[in-house]
Amino acid sequence: MGRSTHLFLLGLLASASPFVSAQSYGSLSPASPGFSVGSGSGSGSGSSSGSSGSSVAASSSQSTIDLAAIGLHTLAKANGLLFFGTATDTNLFNDTAYMQIVNDRNMFGILVPENSQKWQPTEPTQNDFQFANPDRVHSVATANQQMLRCHTLTWFQQLPTFVTTTAWTRATLTAAIQAHIANVVGHFRGACYSWDVVNEALNDNGTFRNSVFFETLGTDFLPISFLAAAQADPNARLYYNDFNIEFDNNKTAAALSIVKLVRAAGGRVDGVGFQGHMTTGQTPSRAAMSAVFRKFTALNLEVAITELDVRQTSLPPTPAQEAQQATDYVSMVGGCLDVEGCVGVVTWEYTDRYSWIPSTFPGTGAACLFDENLVPKPAYTAVASVLAAKATGVPASATIAGIGAGLTGFVASSSSSSSSVANSNNNNGQNVGSTVSSGSNTKANIPAAEFIGNFGGSPGLIPASSVSATSTTNTGSGSSSATGSSSIGNSNGGNSNTGDSNGGGSYGY
Repeated sequence: MGRSTHLFLLGLLASASPFVSAQSYGSLSPASPGFSVGSGSGSGSGSSSGSSGSSVAASSSQSTIDLAAIGLHTLAKANGLLFFGTATDTNLFNDTAYMQIVNDRNMFGILVPENSQKWQPTEPTQNDFQFANPDRVHSVATANQQMLRCHTLTWFQQLPTFVTTTAWTRATLTAAIQAHIANVVGHFRGACYSWDVVNEALNDNGTFRNSVFFETLGTDFLPISFLAAAQADPNARLYYNDFNIEFDNNKTAAALSIVKLVRAAGGRVDGVGFQGHMTTGQTPSRAAMSAVFRKFTALNLEVAITELDVRQTSLPPTPAQEAQQATDYVSMVGGCLDVEGCVGVVTWEYTDRYSWIPSTFPGTGAACLFDENLVPKPAYTAVASVLAAKATGVPASATIAGIGAGLTGFVASSSSSSSSVANSNNNNGQNVGSTVSSGSNTKANIPAAEFIGNFGGSPGLIPASSVSATSTTNTGSGSSSATGSSSIGNSNGGNSNTGDSNGGGSYGY
């Protein structure tokens, strides 16, 4: 992390209020000496300007900070990640309280259509393509200046009847896969940061699922799919996506083999998505998770956590179970932070209100970072804390209180050995002038559009085609308002994977 980003985060920390007591969740422990954040003038020879002042001073006591005005995506970006995001879809767009958080780019910098881009809703009958619902998700992301992660193309579930009942030959199924991908990826060409080209091709023992694709084409369906996706959108990042590959087992080895198989056939695989559907107390450690990620990045791949949740096995969870869940979330997110080449994290819905877990795994749930009332849980606090600790050296045990207005326009400069921050914020929660004085003589201008939210601020408008793997161009202004309700028809077939610890039943992930 560059010094300018460090100073920027200190400025954000200084401007956040109200302040709350530090707490510890799970196995978290302070990462460094604490920072005391409060109002007043800075100490030492640094100067500050603006209508109000806040100071950030080193302290030997545990910190009392509030990261409410920052959000998970902002913290992730400060760590060098590209995104922290969530799945969502149009059937939820009429829930205004839910959408207020979805629309906050400080909180979520990338959106994923939870169901509406899958084969059944996009091509319900052969060569009849329907894009109204995923287009609405794309429109929300564009209006909010968020990226779009696209999901999914070749998958054994949520298939239309014509795919599961046609008597395919190798030639006809190959043509059907190519036509589907050409039309769907082609429709969203330039809009998607990445595509989950093939999803869940493996059983937990590392063998291939006996899907219609494997039955007809063997493993050839993999390069067929990746080659078609690369042709339809040469700039999208192409992923293989699966669950339970986090455990360094036979399935992990098979996923590595899939990458090699596709490349040997002349296809392009850019990344592997680790879904991260975890169970409390059964999640790999942070060190184990980073070690698995490195096996994939060693193949010149990027990796991402693509569908993160950590389900409780009994409800309601006890405080001890919530603490363990927080530790498990930190193991996953921290493992990503520790690996160059892990580009970001997506949660599979951010709130228990709309989690897929209870209907798929009866008797379990409470798997998300926010509860059913959209209140952040200890797991949220732990994730935000570990992101802040990695970015700034603020103790990982500091409490985070809620979410708030976005801050923008921060300018960092330095002229002395102590730090002082002065912020002048308008009524929309936007920072209109901040200065950090610190111990070196560098000045860093943080792009104003980079850290903005929808809690009173006005997010910038970005053309979908300008989102890329490495940079975004932030221009203009605008806001997102998504109203109305549209249901998504899911055709969820049964999953017959005997022995899959996260398999069984019908599900939508």
